[in-house]
Amino acid sequence: MKIEVCVGSSCHVKGGQDILNLLKKSIKESGIENKVTLAGTTCLGQCKSAGVNMRIDGNVVTGITEANFNEFFKDNVLTPLEA
Repeated sequence: MKIEVCVGSSCHVKGGQDILNLLKKSIKESGIENKVTLAGTTCLGQCKSAGVNMRIDGNVVTGITEANFNEFFKDNVLTPLEA
């Protein structure tokens, strides 16, 4: 699985670095480091969304915040890897 976190100015202001740190921590704690590639990317064209944006295996996911991170991680990272 390839996860690209937006590091553009809009997502940076919305907490992009915090979300990236949460991703790194959650990936490590879940023991899935060998199944996930994490990278930064430029703007995904969703700057008006409420949170940070990212692309997972080519699909854009928008609006990730610290408040909804755990649900996002479970639904978009863990569950697809278990399938």
